[in-house]
Amino acid sequence: MPMPRLYVAQALHPYAELALPPDTARHLQVLRAQPGDSVVVFDGKPNDSGQYGEYTAIVTAIQRRGATVQLGAWQPTNREPGRVLHLAIGMPANDRMDWLVEKASELGAASIQPLTTARSVLRLEGARAVGRQEHWQRLAIAACEQCGGNRIPIVHPVQPLRDWLAGWRLPLGACAPWLLSLSEPDAGQPYAKGDALTLLCGPEGGLDADEERAARDRGFLAVSLGTRVLRAETAALAAVTLTLRQEAP
Repeated sequence: MPMPRLYVAQALHPYAELALPPDTARHLQVLRAQPGDSVVVFDGKPNDSGQYGEYTAIVTAIQRRGATVQLGAWQPTNREPGRVLHLAIGMPANDRMDWLVEKASELGAASIQPLTTARSVLRLEGARAVGRQEHWQRLAIAACEQCGGNRIPIVHPVQPLRDWLAGWRLPLGACAPWLLSLSEPDAGQPYAKGDALTLLCGPEGGLDADEERAARDRGFLAVSLGTRVLRAETAALAAVTLTLRQEAP
């Protein structure tokens, strides 16, 4: 059985004794961990050489309101896709956005941008938007703990699509961005050639004509997943899987 994996959002040092944050300690308690058990600890940050990694650690104490572990040596461990994928998604309603964030994080998305669009059912503003962003970030962390990822996807604050498009810039070394579309795709389905890709997907019903036009004006290429009409979260995750499994040149 794999060792439990624990994300700790603080600087970690080889062979240090670490007092776990309360939520992380509670997770160990739920797992009924005991002193002497082995766990994996990671901070989600690359080292100075850009490598991601993790520590094998030994549980040294379990208290009622805390736990401590003894870190071992840092081990470079790369389970990330060869391409950096930024997913911009018109938020699907109900718990489907939760599911999408979890699965996109498992698949290896580097960032997730929740968007409000013309056809969005889920609309978030103010404190409610901040609360959902924090909730989705926790889901992304939990997904990485589960799947073995050592790079935590960034879940950005909720934005209206028009504002996000106005500030969007093509990342250095990225291929042309993609727009999942129900209309006629651009000629010659593009193959993602580059070490980074931005993928824009709509909510239920997709983006409307004005939004698609605005995205194309910003350089997005319309692509299709075929003749079937997929749910918003299914289409987004299918596109994430396809683009991350393509080999970056």
